[in-house]
Amino acid sequence: MNVSSVTEGTVRNYVNDIREAYHLPKVFSERDFSAVPELPMGLQIQVDFGQIRLPTTDGTYKRLYFIGFVLAHSRYKYVEWLDRPFKSHDLIRMHENAFRHFGGMSIEIVYDQDRLLAVSENAGDLIMTAEFTKYQQTRKFKVYLCRKSDPESKGKIEQVVKYVKNNFAKNRTFDNLIDWQNSCMRWLKRTGNYKVHHNTKKRPVEVYALEKQHLQKVSGTYIFEDIFDSSISRDIHKDNIIRFDGNRYSVPRGTYRKGAPNTAYVNTDGEYVYIRLQKNGQVLAKHEIAKGKGDLISDPSHRIRKQTKRDLLSGQVEEMLNDKEVAKWLIDLLSEQYPRHIIDQLKVVQSVILKYPTFAEEAIYEMRRLRLTSANDLRDIAISLEVQNKKQGKDPGTVNEKYKDLVAPERKEDIYFSVLQGGRNR
Repeated sequence: MNVSSVTEGTVRNYVNDIREAYHLPKVFSERDFSAVPELPMGLQIQVDFGQIRLPTTDGTYKRLYFIGFVLAHSRYKYVEWLDRPFKSHDLIRMHENAFRHFGGMSIEIVYDQDRLLAVSENAGDLIMTAEFTKYQQTRKFKVYLCRKSDPESKGKIEQVVKYVKNNFAKNRTFDNLIDWQNSCMRWLKRTGNYKVHHNTKKRPVEVYALEKQHLQKVSGTYIFEDIFDSSISRDIHKDNIIRFDGNRYSVPRGTYRKGAPNTAYVNTDGEYVYIRLQKNGQVLAKHEIAKGKGDLISDPSHRIRKQTKRDLLSGQVEEMLNDKEVAKWLIDLLSEQYPRHIIDQLKVVQSVILKYPTFAEEAIYEMRRLRLTSANDLRDIAISLEVQNKKQGKDPGTVNEKYKDLVAPERKEDIYFSVLQGGRNR
């Protein structure tokens, strides 16, 4: 019997028959919940997304998308709508609108795991998208990213999402986005923020009047970067392709990495499809737009990953160090930790060797002992060793004449954004 031909329904019916014949009860596991203590004023805003399919005035149906913000203490709300899926710059713009609505921002903002703002959360080490990282560093609020299947962390905003769907949007007919948003703001004023909250037994608007005094001031106007408004995100599949408009397009072999975010951004000019790893980054792949559907458009050069520059830099680093074993260890470590950015990491190593030739190998030994994994850690250790030697009055040495003319370009700040955030450990 071909197992792949058996449907889920057949398996389910078979298991149910076995349970009934042998009196095998189903075992249910229930999660224990407890009430979350009320948070201080001005500490936290919770954010989440929602969507709903609604009838329109022209007799069709349309899917609308919204984002909700709620001050965790007062339950004072803000909601903004779109008639298309959200993009990263939409998220940032709506944060600014929410802060204006609230008259300030909280110390901490709680989010669900969403790829518009975060690409990875590894045991608490939060790696956010470059665009949102720059915004967060400008506004300086703390980020708390909820763990999966953890509704208690953002229960207040989940209730807001349900409230918007089942109270404001229910039984309404959509005509245009401007009127819809205005109607929502009026609903917030008379209902969402005015009616007595079922838990606090207070009107959010009245508690907000007190909480507003505890919010952080938002100074100036955030300047949005020049980004590709038409870019949309797509997953990079393990066979190194992305799916777009019913077709598959190749990206260079090795772009997909297990455990990585594997997100690409796609935009077109009507003739070509452009694929980038960042919205305003360099083009990773360029293809002519497919004429049909279900086609695979592949660039032959994507089947072989070029590493000539990497190999050249690896050889230079190994030649610049006397201890070949430790040089190989460092190159292998950086290749494993930063496969996409190994060239930039090796350039940082080169710059360390050139600037601190006397301490470079000692810094690598110390990096190995401390189990550190970045070329930036190596640079920091070398700087520390040089400072210590200067304090002790020792000769720092001179740069190897063979490499004195080499210049390693400075690494851009946003290549290795790895922002460790989250207000409290939960």
